[in-house]
Amino acid sequence: MSRIALNPPDADVCRDLVRQLQALRAEIVGVTRWRQAGDDPLAALPAASRASAENLLHYLSLRCLDLRGLQEQLARLGLSSLGRAEPHVLATIDAVLYNLALLLGEEPSVPDPSGPSGIYAAFDACAERPQENSVRLLGDKPAKRRGYIMVTLPTEAAHDYLLVHALLDSGMDCVRINCAHDNPDSWAGMIRNLRYAERTAGRKCRILMDLGGPKLRTGPMQRVPGVLKVRPRRARDGRVLRPARIWLTSAAAVGRDYGAADATVAVDPLWLAGVRAGDRIGFEDGRGAARTWRVLETTPEGCWVEARKTAYLVNGTVLGLKRLGEAPEAQTSVDSLPPQEAVIAVRSGDVLLLDRDDAPGAPALHDTDGQLLRPGRVSLPIAEIYHDACPGEPVYFDDGRVAGIIERVEDGQLQLRVTRTRNPVENLGGDKGVNFPDTRLDLPALSAKDLEDLEFAARHADMVGLSFTNSPADVRMLREHLQRLGGDQVGVVVKIETKRGFANLPQIILEAMRFPACGVMIARGDLAVETGFERLAEVQEEILWVCEAAHVPVIWATQVLETLTKTGQATRAEITDAAMGQAAECVMLNKGPHIQQAVRVLDDILQRMQGHRAKKRSMLRKLELAVLFRGATDPAR
Repeated sequence: MSRIALNPPDADVCRDLVRQLQALRAEIVGVTRWRQAGDDPLAALPAASRASAENLLHYLSLRCLDLRGLQEQLARLGLSSLGRAEPHVLATIDAVLYNLALLLGEEPSVPDPSGPSGIYAAFDACAERPQENSVRLLGDKPAKRRGYIMVTLPTEAAHDYLLVHALLDSGMDCVRINCAHDNPDSWAGMIRNLRYAERTAGRKCRILMDLGGPKLRTGPMQRVPGVLKVRPRRARDGRVLRPARIWLTSAAAVGRDYGAADATVAVDPLWLAGVRAGDRIGFEDGRGAARTWRVLETTPEGCWVEARKTAYLVNGTVLGLKRLGEAPEAQTSVDSLPPQEAVIAVRSGDVLLLDRDDAPGAPALHDTDGQLLRPGRVSLPIAEIYHDACPGEPVYFDDGRVAGIIERVEDGQLQLRVTRTRNPVENLGGDKGVNFPDTRLDLPALSAKDLEDLEFAARHADMVGLSFTNSPADVRMLREHLQRLGGDQVGVVVKIETKRGFANLPQIILEAMRFPACGVMIARGDLAVETGFERLAEVQEEILWVCEAAHVPVIWATQVLETLTKTGQATRAEITDAAMGQAAECVMLNKGPHIQQAVRVLDDILQRMQGHRAKKRSMLRKLELAVLFRGATDPAR
């Protein structure tokens, strides 16, 4: 076989690349040159975090430049294109310079006096730090996978030990306790059950206590008379597939659980005692429509009836017994339906008032001709909003279901114009999230309730979640309060869920590094609303890059396998999203009736995906598809 002559790369091209890389390295190193001048802001960080902080600064300096042309040139020579330099910026550049010198047949000039071994050592050290920081924050590394699984504990976990044990047995590595729900007694019950489960399972599980933070929510709405809608289950063509099942009972038994009932209605016990199986119950519903129900069975506690037509019950609806061949008998009235909160029917183009007054909100009022007399009004009694908001700034409600723009700012009131609704008509009620993505709100990072909850967390949590982290000052405030409460060893998870928090991410991370352990949660719910749903994929990638450069673990959160958790059946998009979570160090699941199944599925997904990808790097494990192809096309093998 004749030997093929190989042409070495053009020497001028290689030397030009060396010049570009040397200039790039000098600029990156220049960012931290002040350290030699004695003015070192990283000196306040723990010694274990300083090298990571310096690498973060190097990476941010690198990403101030557009390097796509340089990357293309390096890739043509089979060299690293710097695309995976996040955890070891200088070591990557030094390695490329070393290899370029070898291509030129020159003596490599390596800044580290130990030569190439120094480059290898830098790579190894930078590879170890993210793992060490993950263990420091999240606990011992899982046995069969790289990524951790965190689960938000439901209220039942406070009294259901078997649920907590099953979650731990299914693969849960960390728990999240949402301080926006339940109370210290419930949290203590959850922790107690977790500790019992740990002893039984023989493994530890870290606890994240997630503070509620300054979450903006609409206030309560006016109360309106209660309405109970009862309807059968129908096919698409309108045929009744199953009549509605109604449980009629005395007022004393209303609180009991009758899971098979579509509706439970309290009636007079004396009237109920006269009901017999086979009777008919006639009435006019809230719309004046005549309806008849059939009695299926009676018991000492009540009776089962069925309905084949939709009915609307209101307080005052009169129910009358009808017995075959007899005149109508006794009557009773429905009078126990509780009042309900009103909702505002919102359409694109509507005017909506946001009020500082804490009076209940109210729907829009129209005259008999349909002319608007008073716009719909919701309350949001937070004074800073009406001081900081400006005309032209956007406002979002209910996870972006309703979008508006501020038209006018008055004393204690904002007038909004609705610009978009997810559906033609959206019902806006109380306790719905509100986002001001472009308004610089001067809100405290920790509410009065957060400070109360922090006293519990300082004693029981391994890490505290700081919701709506916007600035380094927010992180500093949390650290000072924890130190005051004796929680010096508690780690922090900064939650990035606002546009401002994302813009300040590097400074936030540098401040968080002063904690014994720190991490970043990508809270994709509010973050998507704040930055725009179409930008979420880009934003979460940037967060992953910056955190990898800082060697800080990331928690991938919000709606992971949500449909599976709620219904027991995952969507295709959810499986793909969960697989993308392997780019983070931890994936968080929210609570739901099928949470144990969701933990097992996520455990399987993360184990499979780690053979294909590690962070953003493709792993070339043996691909079964390739083996099958070779076997089909090469019989000799």
